[in-house]
Amino acid sequence: MPHRVVVLALDGLLPFELGIPQRIFGRSLGMEPHNRGRKLYEVVTCSVRPPGPVRTDADFTITVEHGPEALATADTVVVPTSYELGPVHTEGRLTDELAAAFALVRPGTRMVSICTGSYVIAAAGYLDGRPATTHWSSADHFQRTFPNVRVDPDVLFIDDGDVLTSAGVAAGIDLCLHIVRRDHGTAVANEIARLTVVPPHRDGGQAQYIHRPVPEPQFATTTSARAWALGRLDRPILLRDMAQQEAMSVRTFTRRFREEVGISPGQWLAQQRVERARQLLESTDLSMDQVARDAGFGTATSLRQHLQAALGVAPTVYRRTFRTTAKQDH
Repeated sequence: MPHRVVVLALDGLLPFELGIPQRIFGRSLGMEPHNRGRKLYEVVTCSVRPPGPVRTDADFTITVEHGPEALATADTVVVPTSYELGPVHTEGRLTDELAAAFALVRPGTRMVSICTGSYVIAAAGYLDGRPATTHWSSADHFQRTFPNVRVDPDVLFIDDGDVLTSAGVAAGIDLCLHIVRRDHGTAVANEIARLTVVPPHRDGGQAQYIHRPVPEPQFATTTSARAWALGRLDRPILLRDMAQQEAMSVRTFTRRFREEVGISPGQWLAQQRVERARQLLESTDLSMDQVARDAGFGTATSLRQHLQAALGVAPTVYRRTFRTTAKQDH
């Protein structure tokens, strides 16, 4: 059966955020021989009230066909942001309607928030003593409202196992793609990203607020250096080599890179190599030594250390989890 994702639509919701789970999870199809073309998720939208209209922050309402009872069927609950949270936002407590709705959620259900939807799952007690993030402009208020939550205002999203939180708006896309990647591997997530025309992977630790997301026309960018590096991940890449691609000093290049990407060149390179290793582990029978060389880690030991740090699993475990051979399928 497809994994059931229930999206909680609250009055004052932002239509963009509400549509993210359907766009990402609802379009995810199996790519292995045993499930090729089959939907991997079933996405259902519900309200805290009986089926009916839900207000948005735009000049239209939406009609939701499911009431709160749908939460009792969820494998994953997603709470997008809302601009009408009332006491959830001002006092950190659930309304009676929300409390009754969350009482229906089964123990062990995965909880996900997009943007300030984090207020709702924090008020429900899911974030006590745990790391979380929210939109950077609300981070200070969120921390004051929920002092038991370990708030990180700088990252795109945080995966804490069965509870995941994202920063504002488009970071919800990054988080949902991350969940697909975690559940079904890189190939499925990359295909959804390609269909959605978004970057296939932005690491959760990347900065929320990038000082120069769109370079000013008169300034040089680091785009060519990044493209050059991606074409030679299997070879040594020095910072000065990347800077030379843009005819910049190392100092200027490093500053410009961080302004445009949100992380340092070294962190970005490590992320790209981890992503390359994941693709090779999923799609090839290469030995660990060869995967390490092709991804630019050099040795299987280095590969193991980087994947363990980034994903919490060893390369062999990752391959066993996400690579289903035809023999295993039969």
